[in-house]
Amino acid sequence: MLVRLLYASRSSEPLTPEAIDAILVSSRKENPRRGITGLLCHSGDIFMQVLEGGRDTVSELYNHICRDPRHKDVVLLHYEEITERRFAGWTMGQVNLARVNPSTLLKYSERPVLDPYAVSGKVSMALLEELIATACIVSRPN
Repeated sequence: MLVRLLYASRSSEPLTPEAIDAILVSSRKENPRRGITGLLCHSGDIFMQVLEGGRDTVSELYNHICRDPRHKDVVLLHYEEITERRFAGWTMGQVNLARVNPSTLLKYSERPVLDPYAVSGKVSMALLEELIATACIVSRPN
């Protein structure tokens, strides 16, 4: 059974481009063998990530993230059983929201910044859908 999980977290240490690259390299290496696809958004010290794959595998990965000392304030924003993947084209796509037009963020929140803690999971998923539709995703295809 396929599921989609969306969570938010804060980095426990200041994020550097090298740290983001290391996360993406690891995800893009490990996710294909696990059957996981998804998307990572980041801005400042905030991560928002959607994971798709088998229920057990996605749950195991999410539990690992919850225990990872690099993450704090981990919050489950959205979880659903799905019939097909929406993020199948990415072993782990990336959106650096610092490079996204602020009006796109403002469309979904009170301020033009990423704050998944202040909006519903449904709103966060709508933002991701728009980022896909407007080709804001950066990644190497599977």
